[in-house]
Amino acid sequence: MGSMYAVIATGGKQYRVEEGQRVVVERLAEGAADVELAPVMVVDGDDVRATPEALAGSTVTARVIGGVKGPKIRGFTYKNKSNQRRRWGHRQHLDEIEITRIKKG
Repeated sequence: MGSMYAVIATGGKQYRVEEGQRVVVERLAEGAADVELAPVMVVDGDDVRATPEALAGSTVTARVIGGVKGPKIRGFTYKNKSNQRRRWGHRQHLDEIEITRIKKG
């Protein structure tokens, strides 16, 4: 029998997570300590649950460890012959979470 894992969706992305794993996700609610994430799929050995009926009552609980910043993105726009140029940068705000519990419905 394999280990239990879940696929969660948050911030427009999906992540495969196991208990005790740390994941960096898009910024969650401000000041949140514990968050509940809805699983898209829960796998426990040969038992695979992926339909909304099978996942009813299933939850993935995570603890927010803290905020981190993503990589620095440097951008530059330029228009020829018009002395028009603009330099810009961006760093995405992210949260590091630790998966504390995966509960099957």
